[in-house]
Amino acid sequence: SSSSSSSRIPDPPQRKAELPSHTTSVETPPKRSEAPLSKPPETVAPTRASENNFSAPASAPASHSEPKTQPAVTEVYIRSPDAGSEVIPSYTSTMADPSRDPGARPPPPVRSDKPGADFSYVGIDAILEQMRRKAMKQGFELNIMVVGQSGLGKSTLMNTLFKSKVSRRAVLAASEERIPKTIEIKSISHDIEEKGVRMKLTVIDTPGFGDQINNENCWQPIMKFINDQYEQYLQEEININRKKRIPDSRVHCCIYFIPPTGHSLRPLDVEFMRRLSKVVNIVPVIAKADTLTLEERDFFKQKIREELRANGIDVYPQKEFDEDAEDRMINEKIREMIPFAVVGSDQEYQVNGRRLLGRKTKWGTIEVENIAHCEFAYLRDLLIRTHMQNIKDITSSILYEAYRVRRLNESNMHANGVSDHDVTSNEM
Repeated sequence: SSSSSSSRIPDPPQRKAELPSHTTSVETPPKRSEAPLSKPPETVAPTRASENNFSAPASAPASHSEPKTQPAVTEVYIRSPDAGSEVIPSYTSTMADPSRDPGARPPPPVRSDKPGADFSYVGIDAILEQMRRKAMKQGFELNIMVVGQSGLGKSTLMNTLFKSKVSRRAVLAASEERIPKTIEIKSISHDIEEKGVRMKLTVIDTPGFGDQINNENCWQPIMKFINDQYEQYLQEEININRKKRIPDSRVHCCIYFIPPTGHSLRPLDVEFMRRLSKVVNIVPVIAKADTLTLEERDFFKQKIREELRANGIDVYPQKEFDEDAEDRMINEKIREMIPFAVVGSDQEYQVNGRRLLGRKTKWGTIEVENIAHCEFAYLRDLLIRTHMQNIKDITSSILYEAYRVRRLNESNMHANGVSDHDVTSNEM
């Protein structure tokens, strides 16, 4: 039965104790007694030892001045005389409106399992891991062309770069090795895997370049080969039913070997780099740099940089393709070192208990990866460790795009001028 705030709770048969007059009303449902018991702010919920005591502590003052100002939520355990030893938790809210049904119980307070969780985190950075997994599944492709006359160590340098037999000479029989009468283009592909990363490496060699008595226009077969790879990729792109992933045979980088004369570039070197720098990323290197003294090397490098600027030859990394100030600062340091004075060797030697690649002479061992001996380490870092993706991006988005625009413009001109032009031009 409900009563006002001054009514009494029905006493058990064995006790005649009275509750303080400031307690809230109690409704006794059938089969179990459950009373929302309110306490003054300074009282503590009774422990299990005193659960049979229904009355408030005697020291609690009875006050009628502010009946609505009570603690927000109080959890009290009450033992019912009719329920034996059952302990019934009761949640009371003394801040609630007294006109509500006193038997209704509000839900218990919600506690967070992760109090320190960052609720502003969205998870956008997870895209990096997704891209990494996809790239690991697909693998990578890198196509490198080496150009230079015979005897400059092109094959040895490629074996040194990838620490495996990847050059053309490494897989050819000795009887097949000869200086051809005309320039030949030969490419060999290898599948390389390191720490779960797979890469298809294609090394394109140009035997016969610069080895003839008359080297006039000897750059033309190389230019034709590079453009043919662009054309092949373009034809795959404009097909109606394109492949999901177009095989990329485009030449990403051309390493041009300069003979270590110590004087200046030959007319052949200037002509080749001037024409080819417009269609491919060229990285010039001074071959067999251990034949030069330190003074000769520095003078030769400075002379080559001056000649490149004088002839308008823009080798990789090109100034016009720097994306921001950070890129510009990094690439400026690289441009100051070009051309790289390199030494290649695929022979291992033991020096001071360390295994290393080098060239053994009577006066010591030239360590290939020691920057105090040569600049091979800088070349390797540029091609593989820091700028490989940038080299591929420039090839795809700038050099190939320039070829694609030119070819499509030519096709449109032919299609407008000649009525019976082939169907492929009309499709383009």
